[in-house]
Amino acid sequence: MIGNDWDIVLESEFKKEYFYNLLKFVQGEYARKVVFPPKKEVFKAFRYTPYKNVKVVILGQDPYHGEGEAEGLSFSVKEGIKKPPSLNNIFKELHDDLGCSIPANGSLVPWAKQGVLLLNTVLTVIKDKAASHKGIGWETFTDEVIKKINEHETPVVFILWGSFARSKKQLITNPKHLIIESAHPSPLSAYNGFFGSRPFSRTNEFLIKNNLKPIDWSIKSYIKQ
Repeated sequence: MIGNDWDIVLESEFKKEYFYNLLKFVQGEYARKVVFPPKKEVFKAFRYTPYKNVKVVILGQDPYHGEGEAEGLSFSVKEGIKKPPSLNNIFKELHDDLGCSIPANGSLVPWAKQGVLLLNTVLTVIKDKAASHKGIGWETFTDEVIKKINEHETPVVFILWGSFARSKKQLITNPKHLIIESAHPSPLSAYNGFFGSRPFSRTNEFLIKNNLKPIDWSIKSYIKQ
């Protein structure tokens, strides 16, 4: 399914009836409608960030539903695609927090490769219809993913932005982990506690404290302004 150690960690989940029914339903949706991300990228977050490498989880809700935006990583867009407002605000906070330049490129693949699992709780969406695949079974699957990460041998930082992500806090019970929560970075709520929350420096301070390599949060801009 994935091609790395997630296949072992989630083996029992892949065999459950709900997961079979979920994939069957999603296959039908791809056959009849325009669904994002592209089918081959639905599990991209897991492929870039194997279970053993997870240091940080940034939890999103569902993929971007605009043409060409979603690439299987929460909050991330493909290179060359205009950055959505929430991602712009994430980069603004990153700049204020760590001084990183705000990149033209909105792909967060460099984070994923360093152990940042960019996990949406719902992994697919119909074009131009936000939350259109909510409640079809993805949440059952991704809740199990969070529970498995909760069992992680090494400490993990869970970054929960907004009320939906924060509702998953109850699944994170292991005291060795760190939960960083705040308002969502969307323009509607970013000034209600997201800006100034310093999630990036706080994450690295925790990783260093636990003898783990910090994340290089800077994103190189490969696209001309």
